[in-house]
Amino acid sequence: MDSTVLTSLIVSCIAMAVIFIVLVILIYTIKLLVHLIPYVEPPAPKAKAKTASPASGGTSPAIVAAITAAMATHQGKSPQEFHITQINPK
Repeated sequence: MDSTVLTSLIVSCIAMAVIFIVLVILIYTIKLLVHLIPYVEPPAPKAKAKTASPASGGTSPAIVAAITAAMATHQGKSPQEFHITQINPK
C-alpha cells in the first residue's frame, strides 16, 4: 500500500475515534447532570373565570360590539351571523 493512503486511513480512524470518545463523554456528562439537577415541573397555572367584568380588566360589551362589527364588515356578513364567545387579549 502507498504510504499516503495508509497515513490517510490512520488519520481518519483517529478522527473517528476522537469524535466517538467526545460523544460518549457528552452522553455521560448529561446523564450525570440529570441525576444531580433533576427537572422540576413548574406549577400549573390557576384556571381563570370564564366571564370577567369590565371593572376587573375584562372586555366591555362595547368592545365586543365593535369587534363583531369589524369582523362582519371584513367578511361581508351581517353582525347577527357572529357569536363571539371568548376574547383573549395578547
